[in-house]
Order: sequence, then structure tokens, then C-alpha cells
Amino acid sequence: MALLLGVDTGGTYTDAVLLRDERDVVASAKSLTTKHDLSLGIGRAIEAVLDDSGVDPSEVAMASLSTTLATNALVEGQGSRVALIYIGFKERDLETHGLGDALKGDPALILAGGHNHAGGEAAPLDIEALDAFLETHSDVSAFAVAAQFATRNPTHELAVMAYISDKLRAPVSASHQLSAKLNGPKRAMTALLNARLIGMIDGLIGSAQGTMKRLGIDAPLMVVRGDGALIGSDMARERPIETILSGPAASIVGARWLTGVDHALVSDIGGTTTDIAVLRDGRPAIDPMGAQVGPYRTMVEAVAMRTHGLGGDSELHFKSEGLQGGVTLGPSRVVPVSLIAMDAPEVVHKALDAQMRSTVPNEHDARFVRAVKGLRTDGLGAREMALLAHIGETVLPMAHALKNRIEAQALKRLVERGLVQIAALTPSDASHALGRVNVWDSEAAKKALALMGRRRTGSGDMLAPEPGVMAQLVIDQLTHQTSLALLETAFAEESENFGVPSAELARHVLTQRGLSGHRGLMRIDTGLNLPVVGLGASAISYYPAVGERLGCEAILPEHGGVANAIGAVVGRVTMRRQGTVTAPSEGCFRVHFETGPEDFAESALALDALETHLKTQAQSDAENSGAEDIHVHATRAVKMAQAEAREVFIEAVITVEASGRPRIAA
Repeated sequence: MALLLGVDTGGTYTDAVLLRDERDVVASAKSLTTKHDLSLGIGRAIEAVLDDSGVDPSEVAMASLSTTLATNALVEGQGSRVALIYIGFKERDLETHGLGDALKGDPALILAGGHNHAGGEAAPLDIEALDAFLETHSDVSAFAVAAQFATRNPTHELAVMAYISDKLRAPVSASHQLSAKLNGPKRAMTALLNARLIGMIDGLIGSAQGTMKRLGIDAPLMVVRGDGALIGSDMARERPIETILSGPAASIVGARWLTGVDHALVSDIGGTTTDIAVLRDGRPAIDPMGAQVGPYRTMVEAVAMRTHGLGGDSELHFKSEGLQGGVTLGPSRVVPVSLIAMDAPEVVHKALDAQMRSTVPNEHDARFVRAVKGLRTDGLGAREMALLAHIGETVLPMAHALKNRIEAQALKRLVERGLVQIAALTPSDASHALGRVNVWDSEAAKKALALMGRRRTGSGDMLAPEPGVMAQLVIDQLTHQTSLALLETAFAEESENFGVPSAELARHVLTQRGLSGHRGLMRIDTGLNLPVVGLGASAISYYPAVGERLGCEAILPEHGGVANAIGAVVGRVTMRRQGTVTAPSEGCFRVHFETGPEDFAESALALDALETHLKTQAQSDAENSGAEDIHVHATRAVKMAQAEAREVFIEAVITVEASGRPRIAA
């Protein structure tokens, strides 16, 4: 029977699991994700699972990879420096559609060109302006190209792609290759984020393949897409945006495999995010609006997942408002103090002890910084470069790193580029202080909690008198925010529309009082009417209290800590292609192929030509992604209108899906 290797690379841990013929878990293992060199964490996880199982590496017939790195990068605003070539659009689109925020100061060119809705050229492509722009911005890691109505005629996008590739040999992300739908600004956003992720996902896949080769594993490598399907590693390198929500999608597939449950909320808590989806009839729903991660709405098909910046390594923030004060978590991820103390115990404990001796709390107490080695520093200003040099290669207390408040912005920029990591107090530290977990430095966690607990609330009292009390306060806040996230998802997915935003309903006083079983003149009861499947290494620590709070069953399956890695190898290869037929004039039916529009005299001929073309493409995509026993299915959505007592063809969209089992090495 075949042995299948699943690997999931998350923000904190890299998981590996070995399955025998998709039926039995042979062994599983975890290793810390090593962002400066992903191959180290991947290698340690795979080596551990091979050692535990005692199998020969040559027996592994297939490997599959899921990851939250792309999701985490978008949530945290990280990624490589890129440039956007925006063809035929208005400059105001950059601000009105959020592209300016997504660029984060990276360059953009508004270029003349583009097409109209019928696929005709709206304006000639300005190659001279493109050439001048490339001369000035040749230092970016990748380019994103989006042209007006490129899904109706992509020739300008293709021309710009070819020009950049010929001149700079740089990776180019074209919007029409990522989505066949209209909405240029949204396609531009998708292409921009795809370009920003190319280097990261390429490095991840290269690390996985290099590790497999070093360990003697000669098997095809698949990658989990955001809808839970598998794709070949080469395709994932070209279209890394499709791996956003890869880890969460794999976790849903894994949850179904582990529990057999048909109806549930699946909640996967990692180091950076909590990802929640509804499982109906054993299948996750696909988001018809496209995947949304953090502030960004893309055109990528993915599971209908709500991603919240809430995890075991979420940054803890002190709330000074009100008499009681309090804490809140996220959305940014930081390195837990208990973890960074393992790497630099002398530096961390010396700084914490000195801060404990101070009579006045400081905003930089229990906060540290360290540089991430081996990443490009293109596009950084003098202040950022100076701060990076000052941090050097050691762990540094933040109070020593920042000489003045102006440098705080420089530090923020370095963190956004992934060049510097911040260490601070997290729920993971609270779990160590309470003895729920014992893998990192618990004493460092207790000192950091004591420093946070002595902050003064609005009433002048200390936030928490003892580290244990402070730790429980953090865990209670995680329970509260997790419950809100689950309620928000449930309200959003209810068949009945309550007429109020789901986030507002989750926080409404009646909802919250109902969770506590209010009994006065009114009796108020609220809660979830389906179980919650808690996944992630820390779910067993946090989710029993969440289930109790929401009045529902909390299912915590065995191997739930590696559900992502399990889901990575039990999925199917599924490729989709979509195309459009329009009617620009009576008796003319226009098929919008990738090479340009082609006209037909009859609608049936146009539809058949497009369907045949899409089936060939989808079949080829599935084969190239390592599928066998492929089944191809096509659906047609035809829009007609009544005009003078007769039906008139308006538009048709054909979607083709090719699905098969992943090919397993002999």
C-alpha cells in the first residue's frame, strides 16, 4: 500500500504526517518553522516523521504541501517589493479601489492602452512609457500587469509581459491568467498580490523539493490550493495567489477525514490566524465573491473562509480606556517572549530583570527585535538601512533598538518587509505560564506577564497583581475573541437575513447576555446550534472553554494538530477553466479566447467552440498537475433577454472542471 507524505508550513510550526493509502495515520511530527531558511523546519519535520514510522524514504509515493505563509503575509502586510503596470485605467482607481494601500509605497505605472467590452482596442499600447518605467524600476522582485477588459482581449497584457520578460527576465503576473471575470481593479489587486507572493512560495516549494531530494524521497510534489484541491508544484510557483487559504482549506479536508462530521463550524487556530468555515453535507462552500484575506478581496476561488488575525502568537495590547482597562489580541503576529528566550536567554532575561527593577512601566517592556537573515533590502531608505544595521544579528531589547519615536516608522517598514521580527507577549506565553504547555521558557513568560500586569488602568489600579492572574486574563480574552469570530461566521452563514451586519450581531448586548443565560423579566438564550471542530496544536488548550461559552459541542479530534498536513494528501486534483461568449451585434457571437476574440455566425457554434477549447485546457491542466482518472464536466450559464416578442442572446459563461486522483509514483 502506498505511503503518502503531507507537509504543512505555518507561521509558527511546520507539520508532517505520513498516511498509508489514505486510510491510516502512520506517524506525525512538528518542528518550528524557520523563516530565514524554510528547508530547516521542513527537513526536521519530515526527518522526525520518518524516524518515528521507521519507513524507508523510498517508500513514499506522493508528497503534498499546504501552507499558511501566503495567507499570513497578506494579513500581516508582508511580501516582496513589486511594481504594478495598470493599462487603460484611471489614476484615481489606485486610491478608490484600495490598490494604493496594497502597493505600500511600491511603484505603479498608469499606461495608455487597454480594450473595450467587446474586445476592441481602446487605445494603442504606450511601449515607450513602459520602457522608461522599467529603466527606473528594475530593482523590483516581480511585476503585476492588469489591462482594461483583458478578459475580453488580453493582447496588451501579453505584450507587456513579453516586453518585461525580454528586458529584465523578471517574473510577471498577468491578471487575465488569474481570473476570467470582469472588474479590472479587482483583477489588478489579485495580480499585485500574486506578484508579491511569487518569491515566498517559490522559496517554499524549492525548500520542500530540496529537502525531499536530500532525504531520498523521489515522489511527485503537489500543493494545496485555496479551495482544497491539489495542483502541481510548477503551477503553484506561477500562481502563488491560489495558495492563499491553502492551509485552512487543507484543514477542512482534514477535519472531514478525521471526524466524519457533515455539519459543523471548523475552526483552525494557528500561530497567526484563526480560520473558520462552515461544513455542510461534508463539503466546504466556495466563496462566490473570491477569497478575502485581511483587508484584501481577491478573485481567487477559495473556500468560504473567514480569517481573523487571532492565534497563539497574536500580539497582546494593553487597553487603558475605562476604569477597568483590559487587553486585546492581534491582528499582528509576534514571536512569543518564551520562544525568543530559547534563542537568546541571556539577553532576554537580563533585559526582563532590569525592566522589573524599574519602578515605572515602559511601553517597550518585554519587547524585543531581531533581524531576519538572507532577505533582499531593495527599496529601503537610509533610516531603515541604518536601523537594520543597528539591530545587527542579535536579539535586541526594543528600548535599545529605538533611539527615538521617528525610528518607530522605520521599524514598521522593516517588519512589513519581513526583514525584522518583533517579540512580545502572546497567548502562547500565557499557556506556558499556566503550565498548559511546557516547550519554551516558562520563566521568561512569567516575567513578561508580570511586566504587563503592573500597567495601570483608568482607576489607577494594577491590571493584574500576579503573573498567573495576568495569564488567565489573556486566555479569557482569547476565548472571548474566538467566540466572537465563531458567532460572526454563524450569523453571516445563516439562511435568514437579520438585516444587521454579522459582526454587529455577534457583539450585540442581547447575544452576549444570551450566552450567559440571562434570567430577569426576560429569558434570553443564544448559542451555536452545531458543533465546533477545533483544529490546531493549541486547540485542545483553548476550545473546551470556547464550546462551553457558546453552549455547543467542541470536537477535538486526535491528530487535529496536524489536520492541515492530513488534508494536504487526501484531496483531489481539480482544475477549472472559464470563458465568455458575447454578442456585440446581431448575428455576431464573439468568443473571447486568450489569444484574442473570434467571431461566429451562430451561438451554438460559438458555445461549442469555447467549451471544446476549455475542456482541452482543463484536461491539460489536470494532467500537468499530476492527475489521473480525470473526469471533465462543463456547465453553461446563458443570459437571454426579451426584445420585440423574441429572445435575444446577451452573454454566456462556460465553466469546465477537470478532476482526478493525484498520480502516485510506482
